[in-house]
Amino acid sequence: MMITDHLRSIVGDIGCITDPDQLAPHLLDQREKYRGKTSILVRPANTAEVAAVVQLCADTRVPIVPQGGNTSMVGGSVPNDSGDAIILSLSRLTTIREVDAANYSLCAEAGCVLADLQAAAANAERLLPLSLAAEGSCLIGGNISTNAGGTNVLRYGMAREQVLGLEVVLPNGQIWDGLRALRKDNTGYDLKQLFIGAEGTLGIITAAMLKLSPIPRSTCTAWLAVSDPEAALTLLTCAREASGDTVTAFELEARRCVDFVLRNIPGTMDPLTQHYDWYVLVELTSPASNAGLDAVMETILETAMADGLVLDGTIAASEAQARALWALRENVSEAQRPEGGSIKHDVSVPVSRMPEFLRRATALTEETIPAARPVPFGHAGDGNIHFNVTQPEGANKVEFLTRWEELNAVIHDLVMEMGGSFSAEHGIGQLKREALVHYRQPVEIEMMRAIKAALDPHGLMNPGKVI
Repeated sequence: MMITDHLRSIVGDIGCITDPDQLAPHLLDQREKYRGKTSILVRPANTAEVAAVVQLCADTRVPIVPQGGNTSMVGGSVPNDSGDAIILSLSRLTTIREVDAANYSLCAEAGCVLADLQAAAANAERLLPLSLAAEGSCLIGGNISTNAGGTNVLRYGMAREQVLGLEVVLPNGQIWDGLRALRKDNTGYDLKQLFIGAEGTLGIITAAMLKLSPIPRSTCTAWLAVSDPEAALTLLTCAREASGDTVTAFELEARRCVDFVLRNIPGTMDPLTQHYDWYVLVELTSPASNAGLDAVMETILETAMADGLVLDGTIAASEAQARALWALRENVSEAQRPEGGSIKHDVSVPVSRMPEFLRRATALTEETIPAARPVPFGHAGDGNIHFNVTQPEGANKVEFLTRWEELNAVIHDLVMEMGGSFSAEHGIGQLKREALVHYRQPVEIEMMRAIKAALDPHGLMNPGKVI
């Protein structure tokens, strides 16, 4: 690439990676579905260097693929196979610029690992509520660029709800400083919203002002067996009402999920002696140290069992027991790998229609690929279900995965019929680009393309992603 020397002059030798072995991990997506090409990865050390790199690429018409922790589930953070683009990694932008406990805010650069920001907030006796399985490796810039969800959306909302302000390098190399720490600001268009969920196609997020919450001082976690998703939905309503809406997490998973975890994840164990078809993981939290959540959970459990909503259950008596219960949920995706090929769906429907979706999606899957094994799990409290489908036992993995688009169409058609979304929290990337055009209204696509053309007229920012 002709601009390598120019890039090296901006970021130094330490900021330029050209060795194929070092580049390799950055060219393969999380699901190993997409493999791209590039001859150089640049690692700027600060916002000014990011801006200089982007300006150079704008002048020379070189495409840029921004990359954080490369944990995208839709191929959004790897280049295509043309080799024309550079990868711009934010991994060296790791400064926590400010923690303002009184303002309940934290300002951090895009390359900060999410778990590190959670710890920084906790040190100030505050909570950064964004939490997801990849929090030990994902970077906050990528979390915001994909509008990440996770396990706490029911209580705190998506990543979008945690962002007060942004600093962004625009496609022409200009720096927009929108790092306002305000809750109220009606001075024109809320420009930060353009970049949240845009997956780096409109600019590169280099820093964010994040909203913090009171730190939980009381937590209670329970693992409950229910007869079906209808019972889970009723239980959710009862738990929210009985607890004073202190439900932070409400996760649903089928028995097959548990079986996969127990079989494939060492150190996990079944907390109940009997097997049931469906389970929910419920977590209550409160900033009050004397909230009495254990008693609240016991009351919920007793009432729910008397009403037939809950068949069995256990309440964690310690933090270690709570972690063991969470392991049954957080390891579901990893536990599917040894079972063979998996066709995945990150979908959402109105919470009230979740049981209907699960029933109909399972029936459609069985019709489309007989003997395939549905593995539904996810954030039932906000209507987001990961409706994954594992290959039939003994099937050929490669042949099974050729049915990906076929099954996607079946499930996504159902989701849209039910007023849902075919991308709940993972984004569009490369994987769902055609689906976006297919399912969204033409006027929506026109607006998206108009915004893209206005900010990135040469189409250099993360080409081939989203729109």
